[in-house]
Amino acid sequence: MSKRILVTGAHGQLGQELQGLAGAHPDDHFDFVTRAVFDLEDELQMRTYLEQRQPDYLINCAAYTAVDRAESEPEKADAINHQAVGFLAGWCAKNSCRFLHISTDYVFDGASAKPYQETDVTHPQSVYGLTKLKGEQAAQALNPEGIIIRTAWVYSAFGTNFVKTMLRLMEERDALNIVEDQVGSPTYAADLAQAILRIIYSAVWKSGIYHYSNTGRISWFDFAQTIKTVAQLDCELHGIPTTAYPTPASRPAYSLLDTKKIQEIYTVSTPDYESSLTRCLAQLNAL
Repeated sequence: MSKRILVTGAHGQLGQELQGLAGAHPDDHFDFVTRAVFDLEDELQMRTYLEQRQPDYLINCAAYTAVDRAESEPEKADAINHQAVGFLAGWCAKNSCRFLHISTDYVFDGASAKPYQETDVTHPQSVYGLTKLKGEQAAQALNPEGIIIRTAWVYSAFGTNFVKTMLRLMEERDALNIVEDQVGSPTYAADLAQAILRIIYSAVWKSGIYHYSNTGRISWFDFAQTIKTVAQLDCELHGIPTTAYPTPASRPAYSLLDTKKIQEIYTVSTPDYESSLTRCLAQLNAL
C-alpha cells in the first residue's frame, strides 16, 4: 500500500536532502511544502492543506532557526517552533498520521561532560532552545505516538551553514578566527535524511525522543581545520574562546549527543564526520 508523506521545510537543508532521496520510492507520494503553501504561522492554511492531502506521515523539518535573531523575535520563534508543532502533532494524532519532528541540541545547557542521552535534563540557554523545547513538550503532550529526533551542527550542500560559510571565507581571506571551546559532532543532513526514511520504511514505529549526529568529538575550530584540509585550502586558522566572539544568543559549550538508542532500534548508520564531510564537498563540487 502506497504512503502519502508530507515534508515541511522543503527549502531547508534537510528538506532538500529528503527530496533527493524521495525518487527511490516511486510507489509513494511525497509532498514537499514551503511557507508559500504551508505557513507555520497560519493555522487555517495548515489545516486546510492537511485536510485536503490527508497524509499518512508528516515529517516536520521546518523551524525558526535564526538563533541570534530569535532573541529579539521571541514571539515569532515561539509561533513556529512551539505553537505550530503542537498543532501539527495534535492534527496527526486525530487523523491517523504518523508524526516525526526534528529538534535540537540547544534544548540542553551544554554543561555536560559526556554525550547527552534522550533522558537527560533539559535546560535551554536561548530563546531558540526554549522554543524548540516547548515544541517537543507540546508534541509529546498532544501526540504521545510521535517521534522526535534531536540533532546538532547540521550542514549540507544546500542553504547556509558552517561548511559553506568556511569554504567561502577561506577563499576570500588569508586568516580566520574560529571558536575552539564549543565541542560537538557535526551532522550531514544527507545522513539524517537517510535515517528518517529508514524509520518511515521500518516495520517498527517506536515513539519517543531520539538523538542523531555523525560520530566524532570536535570543536568548531577542529571542524574548520578539517574543511580546510579536505578542500585543500591555504587560509590560516586561529582558535579563539567563545568570549572573544560574543553573540546575542548563548551557544552550548558541549553538544555531543548519544546516538545509541536510534542505532539500536532502527540500525541507522552514523558515519564519522570526516567521511560525511568528504561526501558533502563532493556533492558541492557536482552542483
